[in-house]
Amino acid sequence: MKADISSYKKSSFGPAFLFLSEKQRCALAVYYAFCRLMDDIADEPDIPNPQEELNFWQEEIQRVFSGSPTTDLGREIAQISKDFDMPADRFLLLIEGMRADLQGKTYGSFDELTWYLWRVAGIVGLATLDILRFKGPRAEQLAQRLGFAVQTTNIVRDVYDDIKLNRVYLPEDLLEKYDLDRQKVLKGVPCKRLAPVLKDLAEKSKEFYRLACQTMQGQPYKQMLPCRIMGFVYRANLAKIEKVDFCFSDAVKLTKFEKLLHCIYALFKTDFID
Repeated sequence: MKADISSYKKSSFGPAFLFLSEKQRCALAVYYAFCRLMDDIADEPDIPNPQEELNFWQEEIQRVFSGSPTTDLGREIAQISKDFDMPADRFLLLIEGMRADLQGKTYGSFDELTWYLWRVAGIVGLATLDILRFKGPRAEQLAQRLGFAVQTTNIVRDVYDDIKLNRVYLPEDLLEKYDLDRQKVLKGVPCKRLAPVLKDLAEKSKEFYRLACQTMQGQPYKQMLPCRIMGFVYRANLAKIEKVDFCFSDAVKLTKFEKLLHCIYALFKTDFID
């Protein structure tokens, strides 16, 4: 599969690119293209051998960091990694997360789920902060908090799309709390049965948004702006799902106008939660 470097323009990440320098924007576009490609390998049904594809990219990232990439994307990754001091784990851990998807890994508790959240979201946040030139313990804390907030929002929003892929990210102990299990969910349950599970997970998500906002306080405004935009857009998406009481069949997403509105909010408001 070939990466599309312009793919970020169609995503919820798009608005976060608006306030970057050209060099940062190009670097984030390359990193997002890598993320999108790994996600497509794990999700698209027409990939004949997705595990082999992931093996190839794991080896390519190893070649990138040994100075001998063989693909155009690999060469672009080599350049941005050098320019922004990005270590190999920003790429390799994401591949681990995609392997977990293909293997149908399940999570008994939220603590177990954090293993996955870090690999598919926290590490992405850390790579983004590399490109924003924000590093150190505070960066790792922000990457975890905002990454976990965004990914748990995705799990709530995409729950029925994931079921079609035979995947359930909802922790098993949370399902048991409402007399459900993975097999029942995969066979199909009314949205009203699943709604309280999603609501509970959304509460965790909201707490991560609160903590992420707290972590950004006192940090350089311009440096934090892409993170603020990301937080406002995804938190608004979660609020939209709350308005339908977590009962839906198709993923509840923001319109382009709603995304733009929350980008504007990010410029002036101080908290993700009204």
